[in-house]
Amino acid sequence: MRRFVNSRVLSPAQAQRLFALRKFAQLLDSALVLPGTKYRIGLDPVLGLIPGVGDLVSPLFAIAIFWQARDLGIPRIVQLRMLVNVGIDALLGAVPVIGDLFDFVWKANDKNMALLEQHAEHEHRRAAGDWLFVTAAILVVLAMAAIPFVVAGWAIGAIRQYLF
Repeated sequence: MRRFVNSRVLSPAQAQRLFALRKFAQLLDSALVLPGTKYRIGLDPVLGLIPGVGDLVSPLFAIAIFWQARDLGIPRIVQLRMLVNVGIDALLGAVPVIGDLFDFVWKANDKNMALLEQHAEHEHRRAAGDWLFVTAAILVVLAMAAIPFVVAGWAIGAIRQYLF
């Protein structure tokens, strides 16, 4: 079984979308150099400090990456690796304080863009199950994005019950 159908020449629209996704990933994960170091940070951990906003930006961007991966016919195993990156980011990012610090280290958007760009050069056979897989991946990302809100609602309800 051949792994690649053939080399791909990206259409101008695909190349433009990859470029825009790369720029946004850099903005979220590695836009700024910390003074006195070579370490780069982005807006994602800063936005994560804003309740509600930070917990949605990264998963919504992940959906855009998954959509582009589907468009390019990226193999599902690579998409699964992308989903694992997003899952780690969402689950550990949901832990108060530790999650905010973790966002400075784990750069899921940069990791996923690297995977996307690495596999964008080769065309892969698409199967009907690809749509199902990408749809399921998007639903999983949305569910992971909802986890902090569900936990917060549960915690507020528990505190209310305890206090009143």
